[in-house]
Amino acid sequence: MAIIKKKVDTEWFELIMAGKKTYELRLNDFEINEGDTLLLEEVDPVTRLLTGRSIEKKVGFVGKFKTEELIFWSQEEMKEKGFQIISLL
Repeated sequence: MAIIKKKVDTEWFELIMAGKKTYELRLNDFEINEGDTLLLEEVDPVTRLLTGRSIEKKVGFVGKFKTEELIFWSQEEMKEKGFQIISLL
């Protein structure tokens, strides 16, 4: 099991700390798997510097996809409406 460090803006960090944000959307430019630990370090949105606060979260399901794999909707619908990620409790 790996520990993966990533930065997160204060707005999202606060929601994660409060337990309201129970998912993370990231560009698929690093390896992460179920059971790994995601170490999120808070970044000040103005200065872009680390605040010194961090939180560790165990990784559950990891879904990876590319936009061309999203054949459920047309390109026009995806551009117009965007996407949602829905956390199931």
